[in-house]
Amino acid sequence: MLSVLIAVPIISALLIGLLSGKSTAAQIRQMALVIVSFLGLWTIWLFSQFNPAVTGMQFTEFMPWIRIVGLDYSLGVDGLSLPLLGLNALLTWIAVYSVAYSGERPRLYYSLILLTNAGMTGAFIAQNLLLFFLFYELLLIPLYLLIAIWGSSEKQGYASMKFLIYTAISGILIFAAFLSIALLSSSGSFAYNPQAAQGLSQTTQLILLTVLLVGFGIKMPLIPLHTWLPDAYVAASPPIAILLGGVLAKLGTYGLVRFGLGLFPDTWAIVAPGLAIIGAITAVYGALAAIAQKDIKRMVAYSSIGHMGYILLGAAAATPLSLLGVVLQMVSHGIILALLFHLIGVIEAKVGTRDLDLLNGLMNPIRGLPLMSSLLVLGGMASAGIPGLVGFVAEFLILQGSFSAFPIPTLVCIICSGLTAVYFVTLINRTCFGKLDNATAYYPRVQWSERTPALILAALTLLLGIQPNWLTHWSEPTTNVMVTAVPDKSGPPGPPILGGEASLAFHKLMDADSTNGLQPTKSPAR
Repeated sequence: MLSVLIAVPIISALLIGLLSGKSTAAQIRQMALVIVSFLGLWTIWLFSQFNPAVTGMQFTEFMPWIRIVGLDYSLGVDGLSLPLLGLNALLTWIAVYSVAYSGERPRLYYSLILLTNAGMTGAFIAQNLLLFFLFYELLLIPLYLLIAIWGSSEKQGYASMKFLIYTAISGILIFAAFLSIALLSSSGSFAYNPQAAQGLSQTTQLILLTVLLVGFGIKMPLIPLHTWLPDAYVAASPPIAILLGGVLAKLGTYGLVRFGLGLFPDTWAIVAPGLAIIGAITAVYGALAAIAQKDIKRMVAYSSIGHMGYILLGAAAATPLSLLGVVLQMVSHGIILALLFHLIGVIEAKVGTRDLDLLNGLMNPIRGLPLMSSLLVLGGMASAGIPGLVGFVAEFLILQGSFSAFPIPTLVCIICSGLTAVYFVTLINRTCFGKLDNATAYYPRVQWSERTPALILAALTLLLGIQPNWLTHWSEPTTNVMVTAVPDKSGPPGPPILGGEASLAFHKLMDADSTNGLQPTKSPAR
């Protein structure tokens, strides 16, 4: 079952690459769209067959591969990886559908997008450390080429090389940690086993965990490992920026939880206070840097860094609420960021600039871009954590769950959520309102291929904000089990699905929303 999600895009990428040179860009796009639509439907079928009450791996596949080096083809999915599979399938479809690409080398362009999808899928479902590393590295060259060749900035060569170097260093560190785990543990295997590292000394575990934190921290990224991100996001074309921010960054957060917390739960409790502080610093830096930007795409890029700080805080606290919030934040951030990057790409294509000093009046119903501007307001509100949208629910869970463990870093992140509102209000006020320039404000018509992705992402932002249980019930049993492995918790997690602490908080939140007209609840988050 899971192999289909890997084999189909890889084989399709090879077939598209071998197509005749007479094939037009439109024909190749249609082929790619059919492929990613099939992958999306297959992912939906996996959701329908997944049993949320089972906390272990499901749809497992195993085949010995290169046993002499410990590499086995081992796949599986649980409540942590399943939502990310759905996010990957959705955003890959958005990236292919959103732009009717007509430039040079369309065969290579769509082949690289499909290879990127396969690499991300493989990394999310790999149950062998070496296999995870292979899929992790598979992403390196396709994304480098997608930024370097089809970038939308004068510095795309510099940005792509910087991305390549940082990602290569990240891969080296992760491989070194995995190799050490296999050589030093009693099992001597690369198979993913939460018990494998338990026999190592605390000092050894601390060193290996630190290496993993730096490796995955580059990919997220965290302060001060972030300098590649703004350049790469700004230089990438909108579809590639969607994949970079929406899915690739989640590979770092996923690895942090799966391999950092999952393999070293005892040591995780030791480093957790430091991680919470780094998370708070990351949130502050991302918010302040975003406020200072004039380029709206770079502003959104820095806002992404700030939201990664929330994820690190929630993972550090490792409570039932916060860890469930981490999973929800990964998905919600991917959806919101994809919406914002897509809208910014449309605005830049129609208006010709991303400069806040030049943009104004786009909400004008006659000569502006009223639909795109309205959705930009919705995306900004969701990113700022306005109640009723998916961004609020994710932040609520993280901050509510983290407050008991790390009150000061949590309060800092609460303040940062207010700063998020500051820079998005600035963005919306400057771009959507004011007077249009009568001499230049005659913008091209927005096509349905540009409207449809924005409407889909906006609908998910609203629906998952109103009914977050549609997403959280897939992950709550898995995160509850992960929490039990981390020592020094005040109590065991609640029973899965509708009886746990997270579900109780949701019911309180929904009750308050229904009685107060979607007003914020009395929680540390707001």
